[in-house]
Amino acid sequence: MWLRNCWYVIAWDHEIPAAESGKLFTRTVLNEPILVLRTESGVLAAMEDRCCHRLAPLSKGRREGDCVRCGYHGLKFDATGRCVDAPGIPIVPEKARVKTYPVVSHRQWVFVWMGEPAKADQALLPDNFSCDHPDWIHKPGYMHYDTPYLLICDNLMDFSHLSYVHEKTLGGSTAIAQATPVIEKIDGPGQQGIRVTRRVANVPAPPYYRKMRSFETAVDRWFIYDFQLPGTLLMHSGGRPVTDAADDMCNAVRLHSCQTLTPETETSTHYFFQQSHPADQGDASVTEGIFDSLITAFNEDRDMITAQHRNMQLKPDAPMLPLAMDSALIQFRRLLAQRVVEEAAAA
Repeated sequence: MWLRNCWYVIAWDHEIPAAESGKLFTRTVLNEPILVLRTESGVLAAMEDRCCHRLAPLSKGRREGDCVRCGYHGLKFDATGRCVDAPGIPIVPEKARVKTYPVVSHRQWVFVWMGEPAKADQALLPDNFSCDHPDWIHKPGYMHYDTPYLLICDNLMDFSHLSYVHEKTLGGSTAIAQATPVIEKIDGPGQQGIRVTRRVANVPAPPYYRKMRSFETAVDRWFIYDFQLPGTLLMHSGGRPVTDAADDMCNAVRLHSCQTLTPETETSTHYFFQQSHPADQGDASVTEGIFDSLITAFNEDRDMITAQHRNMQLKPDAPMLPLAMDSALIQFRRLLAQRVVEEAAAA
């Protein structure tokens, strides 16, 4: 169940090689192999990584200026997808072209539009501000999952799992699972999704907080995030000593995280993530420490979700028992299903 008229992240901006490198970048999105190149003027272009002749990957060929020459029979395509040279054929057929995609770099994420090109609207891009803001510092991350992307969405929609999957990393207390989240629907002119607010009072500081500062008391923690279609999490989180006033952030840990999921195939997913800290709170060692904590925790997630998916494959008709903790993910899946139906009807 994929929404197509929306933006999906295909790469971090730094992953796309400069033109002078001669290298080609390819990644599959929604079962479509896509080649992304940066032209000599720095403009991004995206085209199907499949030659229209014998369907060989263009990424197995080579760059020639702002063009790509297929490594199988030598057809050459420009950045608009048009074949401009076919060895041994004086007049190149008009039909000799490959599909192209709207593509844009937005705050260090490279997005491709997978639906109707005429509907590509940059106003629908998420506000991943901390990916590219001088007041926030992070180290970018990428992880590949051999599971459907909706299972990872489910995981991100319900933070009660922090108490158990991440007991010794991001969690640190069973109180997270016991706290009741406030769930709201986001239905603005640009973005749709679910907002989740979870506040956890008077709990021990989790291990990764202690990489940023020491705590002599328990902390009050918060997680406030928007989970936007098709699968982007934008989260403010942190914790302050219980002895501090609610509006006193001097001794608090403050974080902002941008995470997004892009389906590769029905059973595999690209996961792009970062967690930023304020630029005036911590040096490079803090940035690296946060990143290391994320990698450890997200491997814990991947291990659990991969095992879950394996069980589901062994018995595809086994039912799941919905519980109260599933409210946010159920609402998100309903919203996604509604949009998919509406998109199909409009088409």
